[in-house]
Order: sequence, then structure tokens, then C-alpha cells
Amino acid sequence: MSANGFFDEGELVAVLTTQPLDRTLDYKAPEGGCFLGAFVEVPLGPRKVLGVVWGQGQGGFDLAKARSVIRVLEVAPMREETRVFLGRVADYTLTPMPAMLRLATRAPGLGDPQSMRKVYRLGSTEPDRMTDARTRVLEVLRDYGGLAFTLKELAEQAGVTSSVVKGLVKQGAVREEDSPRDLPYPHLDPDLPGKDLTEDQAKAVARLQAGQRTGDYGTTLLKGVTGSGKTEVYLEAVAEALRKGRQALVLLPEIALTAEFLTRVEARFGARPAEWHSGATMTERRRVWRMVGQGAAQLVVGARSALFLPFRDLGLVVVDEEHDTSYKQEDGVHYSARDMAVLRASICGARVVLASATPSLESWANAEAGKYERLDLTARFGAAVLPEMKPIDMRAEQMQAGTWISPSLRQAVRQRIERGEQSLLFINRRGYAPVTLCRACGEQIACNHCDARMVEHRFLKRLMCHQCGETKPMPETCPSCGVEGKLAPVGPGIERLAEEAEATFPEAKIAMLSSDLFGSARALKAKIEEIAEGDADIIIGTQLVAKGHNFPKLTLVGVIDADLSLHGADLRAAERTFQLMRQVAGRAGRADKPGQALLQTFQPEHPVIRAILSGDEEGFWTAEAAGRQAAGVPPYGRMAGIVLSGPEVGPVFDIGNAMARNDAPLRDVGAQVFGPAPAPIARIRGRHRVRLLVKAPKGAPIQDAIARWIAPLKLKGDIRLAVDIDPQSFY
Repeated sequence: MSANGFFDEGELVAVLTTQPLDRTLDYKAPEGGCFLGAFVEVPLGPRKVLGVVWGQGQGGFDLAKARSVIRVLEVAPMREETRVFLGRVADYTLTPMPAMLRLATRAPGLGDPQSMRKVYRLGSTEPDRMTDARTRVLEVLRDYGGLAFTLKELAEQAGVTSSVVKGLVKQGAVREEDSPRDLPYPHLDPDLPGKDLTEDQAKAVARLQAGQRTGDYGTTLLKGVTGSGKTEVYLEAVAEALRKGRQALVLLPEIALTAEFLTRVEARFGARPAEWHSGATMTERRRVWRMVGQGAAQLVVGARSALFLPFRDLGLVVVDEEHDTSYKQEDGVHYSARDMAVLRASICGARVVLASATPSLESWANAEAGKYERLDLTARFGAAVLPEMKPIDMRAEQMQAGTWISPSLRQAVRQRIERGEQSLLFINRRGYAPVTLCRACGEQIACNHCDARMVEHRFLKRLMCHQCGETKPMPETCPSCGVEGKLAPVGPGIERLAEEAEATFPEAKIAMLSSDLFGSARALKAKIEEIAEGDADIIIGTQLVAKGHNFPKLTLVGVIDADLSLHGADLRAAERTFQLMRQVAGRAGRADKPGQALLQTFQPEHPVIRAILSGDEEGFWTAEAAGRQAAGVPPYGRMAGIVLSGPEVGPVFDIGNAMARNDAPLRDVGAQVFGPAPAPIARIRGRHRVRLLVKAPKGAPIQDAIARWIAPLKLKGDIRLAVDIDPQSFY
């Protein structure tokens, strides 16, 4: 290999592939040679697979038997900082490198050569007649803001045949173009005027931009009350990154948030940025991946996996709603996008902005310790003021059987309906009822494949398992005792609450927001836009509505069961309840009319409920931190979860017991192991699950100890082991 990282033809190179192997493979460099980091196609057995040139080949075998790289792909090579990042994430999460490479190459057709293809955009005329099918095609094109679709993608998104699209092309309502597969994104202008800033916002912008001008790594916690204008502040940090010629990444926790956010970005910079999330088309994902690597996408707005795109010069990462649990990947590679954003920025000399009204205790503690800078926005933007928060003591309410909306909350909702304002009724349970009980024998209908009760979804007329997704029709008779007419719902879900609201407020227009009620991200975005424009009197929502949505006419939030998540073994139960209640309450009064949040609770004297109502956030964090510190748990200690699973419970427990007995590598670093014990949900998709929990002091090298602990294990048959460093959930 030459000093500039070039391998001559025939020279031995080490290639990391996406295949589940425990090492790199040696190949001969192809005709014309290749660079370190080049994306290549290599032979593996009878197949051709994707790989990256990772370094010099090891040799040690008959070189005549070495096979050659088939070809170098026409994409930008993987930069050294990206290879270092993937290696550091692999070491931190104890993930094999091929799995990391799969995460970094999640775009279709990377090996396809650049070519022309037919794409379809919104045309300039209306068709001579409209049909439902034609309307759906035009709606898709409008919803995606002018993005190009292939014929197949457009037909699938609209749920029509290709002939409908071609008919609209003949009418001029849809435009057919010859286009290169992957075009650069439109230029974003950082010097276009942004919104007028408050004094608080202007000071925060000045501090962020001053940090960016140093060109060094740094992380800032941007803490601002709901509605304080955090987005405007960090968009000015994006503008500064673009002025310096560097790329920026904004991570959002929820696809449904992107529509409103992209509109704001377009207003600020004059063009739409690149999008990366599960709602984007495969064509668009390929374009984003390639253009990011070439530096032809200045700004990416995306979900957590956007962090693994091949940025050419990443200068800023914003993690919006940084406390949100959806930033933790719970299957495959177990990583926290918030924590890995900080790691990636430290490697490439970028800045990080963690934005939230209710920060995670980890970020709060890092700011308290001086590791992060902290900027506070203490007032809402413009005429908006923070909502008044009050408890409704359910012990004093006269409730009728089978109802969940208290008389006090009913009265408050009626007042809003009369004034033409919106109300939100919040319950963090999907479906109609969490339990279906037989009143004859007491049996609760459970999933056949999981140790979980099936949730009734009355609108679908089915029972659903929220663990594995299994569904079955609602039975007429009890599956256990066979008695007819005795199955009854127990407890409320969002659908049952909506049913009660319709009966209580027959004059009101009611909208439901829950992730399982919409077939696509596009449909969910459309519904949110309708609600924001006032097309509902009452919104019934799950935690989806807590994530940054802005409904200008919403002045009342009613929380049906504020006590729901306070209890249980989760060490973050108090923190998550506090965050969720404050975030939900923050949806009220975001425009010029004052808002109110009413929390139905049986425990108004509970310390967490008191902290939520009083708004004493610093007092809450201080007390929560003291409790965690005394217990030696995160963020003042280290934890790791080990989940063993298999089709039979006995062999799984045997391995767990053997691990617990042979824990010397853990004891060497001062760590303890707890378990094995059945996981809280002990069976999912027919697999029995056993957990062990590792707890260690803050500075303990826990990854190295766990790697040595599990190395001797020989897992037979269909038994699997998953390691979760810094677990966020313990199911």
C-alpha cells in the first residue's frame, strides 16, 4: 500500500464484507488498483457480495489461490473517520463488524452504475376528469414536495396500477422525465433571513455559533421550555455549519414530525434537505446515501440510522427531543443514537446540539459535571405562555362504571368546544382495551407465541399482540371454557376512550392519533396537518402526540391516567413519567391563547406528580440524581443486559446459571451479575427469554469484561445471546 492509501493491481487487500463472518477476507486488488476504504464487489463462494477495503491483506496462505476483487463501485470511498466510528461503535456495543457495515450500507442498488431512468413528478395541468385513483396519485406527489418517483414507486405509494400514472402523464397532470439516477440536492442558502429572534434565542445562537467557529468538537445541551423556539436556535447553528462548507445532520425521533420540520427548513434555507427514514422511497434512500458521500447533500433530516450515513465533512449533529426513548435501537445493533452522535462528532471534530424541554438525566448530569455546555430558553416564543397545570384528584370524582373521563375534565372540554378551541385527551395505551377477560372462568386471552395479553383493537375487529404483532379475530366464545357472551374488555385504550368521548360530546369532531391506526407515514403526516389546521374539536392521542407537534388551536390537555407509568421495576419510571407528562402538557397554549393541562391522578401527593405540577424541574432532577447516585445506577454507574433466548426454557436457564457461576471476568472489574431470571415478558414469538443484569462502577471497563465472560460460551442449537450495553428498557 502506498502512502496515500492506494493498492496496486494484484496487491493483497483485506476486505470487510456485510456477511456474518468473524474476520476480514483477503483478495487481490483489481485491475487498475483500488484505494483504502473503496466499496467493492467480491466473490464469496458462488455469490457476489458487498465489501469495503479495510486495510492490507494478512497473507499466510498460497497467494495463487487468492481471488480478485471483481470491481470497485462508483461511489465515494469510506473515509477513515467513518471506519474509526464503526469500529468504536462495534467495540462499545459488542457488535460484530459485519453487522456495523450492514448498518452503514442500508441503501439499495449501491453497486448499480450511474444511469438514466424515467422519473415522475407533479405536472402543471389538471386532468380532464378526476377519479379516486387519480386523486391518490396527485396527493402523493404533492405530499412529497416535488420529489421524483419511479413508475413502480409512485403506483405503489398511491395504491394504483401503472396505467393510472401513464394516463395522467398523457393529460399533463404528471410529468415524465429522463433523469440520472442520483442527482445532487438543491443548494441551501444559509444567508437567507431567518425568523426574528427573542433576546434569549439570540444569546443562545451567538453562543452556539461561537463554539462552531473554533472548529473543535463540543456538545451543548439546549434546554428550553415547550414552545420556546429551540428549532429556530439550532437552525441558525445549521446555517453556520453550511457557511463553513460543512454538512449538518438533524435527527428527529418520529417520522410524523418531518413534514412540519421540512417546511420550516425550506422557509429558512430556500430548498428542501435530504430525508432519511423508513417513509422515504428506496430510490430516495439510494440518492441520499450517494450524495452524502460526495458532499452533494448539505443537510440531512432523518431517523436514528442517518447517523451511519457516509458524510464527507460532518460539522454539526442536532438530536432533537434528545430524551426520547426511540433513539435507542432495541434489536440488531443495540445502540443509542444520542450517545453515538456525541462519539461520531468527537471523531470528526463536529459540534453536537442536544435539544429538549425535558432532558434525559444522562444529559442533565453531563451538563452539571461540565462535560456539556448548557443553554436555557426560559420563556415561550411570542405571545404564548406556559400552560397552567392542575391535578384532578380522582378519589373525589363521582365516576360512573366503565367511564374514564372525570366530570371535571368533561366540563373543561365542553368549555373549549363552546369557544371553538381544541382539547387533547391523552392516554398512553394503544387499542381498545389492554385485557380481554372471560367473566365466566376468569381467563385472560393471551398470545399463543408470547407471555403477553392480547389487546383488543375494536376498529379492526381483532385481538393483537403488541410484542410479536400476531393478530386473531375477536372470538364469540371464551377459548378456555367455551361460554358465549362472557368476554369483556378490562381497562381503557385509545379506542375505548374515543368511544366514550363520542358518546359524551356527540356534537364534537373527534380525531385519533396512534401509530397503529395509519397504514403509512404519509397518512399520519396528513392527519396531523389536518388537525393543526383545526379539523378536530377533540384529539385522542397516545405518546405520539407528545413529540413536538404544534397545534395552534389546542388550549386544553387532559391526561387520563397520570399514574400509569409511575410504578414497576424500571429505574427510569419516574424520569419517563415526568418527561412524558411535561411534554404532553406542553402541547397546550402554544399560540396566543393560554393553555391548561389537567392530570387525572389517584396520587396527587406523589413526589413525581408534585414535581410535574409545580414545574420545579431542577428540584426533580437533583432528587432523581441523588437517588440514582446512592444506588450506583446510570448515569452514576454502568449496566448491561444479557438476554438468552431459545425454543425450550430449560437449556436457556442452564446456560444462564452457568454464566452466573463463572463470573470471574466481571468480578475482576468490580462488577456484579444478577440473575438469571425470566424476562418480564418471558416468551416472545415462541422463544423463551432469560435475563441477566450486570452492574458495575462508573469507570469499569465493562465491555472488555463481558467479552471475556461470554467468549467461552458454546451456544448449541437455536439458542441466542444478545448483549445490550446501557439498556433503556428491561422487558
